[in-house]
This record gives sequence, C-alpha cells and structure tokens, in this order.
Amino acid sequence: MKNTEQKNIHDNFELEKNYDFSDGIRGRFYKPKKIPTSTKMFTNTLEKFKLNNSLFTEDEKTTAIESFETKNRTNDSIKTCKYYNEFWTAKQRAANNIHEVSYRGCFKPQLPNFFIKNLTSQGDVIYDPFLGRGTTILEAGLMNRQIIGNDINPLSVILSEPRLLIPDIRDLSTELDNIHLDKNKKADIDISMFYHKDTEGELVSLREYILNKEKTGQLTNIDKWIRMVATNRLTGHSKGFFSVWTMPPNQAVLPNRQIKINQKMKQQPEYRNVKELIKRKTISLIKNISPQQKQTLKNIHKTAFFLNQDASDTKKIKNNSVSLTVTSPPFLDVVQYETDNWLRGWFNGLDTKKIGKKITMAKTIDKWTAVMQNVFDELYRITKKQGYVAFEVGDVKQGKIKLDEYVAPLGLNSGFDLIGIIINTQNFTKTSNLWGVKNNKKGINSNKIVLFQK
Repeated sequence: MKNTEQKNIHDNFELEKNYDFSDGIRGRFYKPKKIPTSTKMFTNTLEKFKLNNSLFTEDEKTTAIESFETKNRTNDSIKTCKYYNEFWTAKQRAANNIHEVSYRGCFKPQLPNFFIKNLTSQGDVIYDPFLGRGTTILEAGLMNRQIIGNDINPLSVILSEPRLLIPDIRDLSTELDNIHLDKNKKADIDISMFYHKDTEGELVSLREYILNKEKTGQLTNIDKWIRMVATNRLTGHSKGFFSVWTMPPNQAVLPNRQIKINQKMKQQPEYRNVKELIKRKTISLIKNISPQQKQTLKNIHKTAFFLNQDASDTKKIKNNSVSLTVTSPPFLDVVQYETDNWLRGWFNGLDTKKIGKKITMAKTIDKWTAVMQNVFDELYRITKKQGYVAFEVGDVKQGKIKLDEYVAPLGLNSGFDLIGIIINTQNFTKTSNLWGVKNNKKGINSNKIVLFQK
C-alpha cells in the first residue's frame, strides 16, 4: 500500500497525544474515533474472561492486561493491549476426533473455535491462507460457517477436504473390499527399511489405484477419504501405522536414519494390514461425529473453496468477502519441504522438489516480515468491512524474537486496526504475573494471536 493511501487510514482515527520516542523521532498516538460494538464486546470479554472448568481451582484466574506500543509505516505510534489468560485449553472441551490428523506445527481446534464463536455468526465466511491440516476450516464447518482454505502445499487439500465428506463405514468397507492389493508389488524407490514386503506391496497397489483413478477423473469422495487416511498412516510410532516403529508422523525420517533406528531398536518391519488400519483409523476419526454434524459438514462442502496458491496472491477470492481469518504462518525457520514430505509426496504422486521451490521460507526476520507484509496486503483486500484477522505466531530463537511484536505493525501498514494481542497461557494464574508471564519466559505453554479488524 502506498504512503498516500496509508495516510487516509488516519481519517478513521483521532489524535490522542504526541509522543517523543527514545530515538528522537516525534510520533503520535492515535485511537479509533468509533469502535464497532462487536469489538467493544470482544475486548470486554477478554478483560472479564474466566474459563469454565479451569485447570486451577486454588487460584482465581483473571485476565492480566499489559499496554503495548507499536509503529505503523508512517512512524505514528499505535497503542493497544496484550491480554493474558487461559482463554481456552485442550481439557476445556474435548475436540472432535475428526481433527486428529498429524501435521507439522498445527494448533489445537480450541484456538479457532474461540475466535469463530466470539467474532462471527453462522453463515459467515472463515478463511485460512496457511491451511495446513485444515484445523480452522474443519472447526468452522462444524460451527456452520462457510469456508475458504488455501495452502501452497497440495498435501493440505488432500488432508483436509475429504473430512468434510465423511463416509459411512459400511460404504468404506465395501470400497476397500473392491480394491485389489497385490502383496508382490515393489515400489520404485527403496522403502524396505519402513515396511514389511507384503505391506509394501499393498501400499504400492493402493497408490497405483488412487493415481490411476485421479488421472482418469474417476476419483470418488470415498477414494479421497482412503487417500487421506493412508497418507496419514504412512509412518508413525505405534502399530496403528503401516510402518515399523519410527518417529511420530509429523517428524520426517529419511531412509538412512530409519536404518539406524532399526539397528538401534533391533527391529525389523512387521506385516501391517493396510485395509484394516484404514478402517481402524476411520472409526477413530468419526467416532464422536453426530449425524447432524456430518450433514452440516456435507452442506458446507457444497460452497467450500480450496486453493493451492501463494498466500499473497489469491485472486480467486473476492474483495471484501471474508468475515474472519484464523491462521498460523510458517515461523521464522528453515524447513526443507522435500525432506519433510518425501514419503507423503511419493504416495500421492507429487514432485516434492518442484513444490519446495515454490515455498518461500525466510531465514531472517527482515525477509520474514517482508513476505508476511504481502500476505497482510492480500488479507486486507479480501476481508469485509469490520471483519477480523486472528494471526497466531510464536517466539523463535528461545524467545529472543517475539513474532507478535513484528506482526503488529504489518497489519497496520496494510490498513487494519490493531485490536490487541491475545496470549493464551496454559498455566497462567494471578500469581504467575509476579514471576514473568508478561515476558513469556521459557517453559510457559502459550499461543500468541495478534487480532486486527478492517
């Protein structure tokens, strides 16, 4: 956004007071002239929030509020608050089992649930530009919201979309029974360190079946479900996976390392029945889905929109159409896409090397903020007036870099109002503030969400 456009943003603000920064720069504090009623209600909820069924009964938990200042692109100082409390917890409400698909760096469904519940109504459009395993859009679907999901990684749609169309277990069993799996098949790559030869044959047969049906345009919704479950069961640390014991499924292991693990554990791959494990995982995924929820997800799928684009370039999403974005971007990190996804890529016929080149991973905070600035500019375009963006980030380099404080000015630069920073601390109490919860010291299990409004 050009500076001339940025200045127009101040038409929505009134000057509160001048401020002299320590570096000698003369700045100004601005506050909104008219705060939308929905925003007032939400910040009031944050300030007075008390979690039901708290983990801590010996100490009443109230919200700690810390003032926070940041600058926008024109060097004006904007002040807001950081809100500390246990706003949600994994033990507060058991998440639906449909979410239980492993993926690197995913947040719990209680996080999007909190913002969807408090900031939107049924029928509103919820968006996630970094779809991952689909937590945001699945939770939104369960809450009868319209959904848009995007991720430059094609595996995200493979893992998320099928869970909107939950099959009947009898139909799934019939479909699996009709698929011929040849135990004598051999993979075109060496995966013998992971699989018993019979399991390898079954996997290769299933892979060929799925890829052939996809190529001819005959892939059914049940086929997509089977592919999703199989992709999730490729490797793992229990007998519920197709592989010998290895690292959890969201931690990639290369063949050479698996050979060393096998030697250390003195183990050899045992036979796993691919069809039976797909049925077993399916039963686990759908065990607490009600018929009404199943129908709701099916209805939501009719208007669901999935993209496989760079998050800063989603032209297919209409202007001013999204009520709430809940997302967590790739953090400042070095991620080798090809290394992390080589086996999932093989099974799904994906060129992980080619995909990896499309994924922008920033190694410095300056490069990361530059990439995220482009994302925020795009989010501003698609967000409807008075719509929200909840942007979850963490600390990196052992807390030395607080990404929430780098994200805050990015949304302002794009034209959003900064509502506040919500910090969900899993072990927060009134006394926690005395020993440093404000600084988010190492050991505190927290989510940091920077909340903006258009």
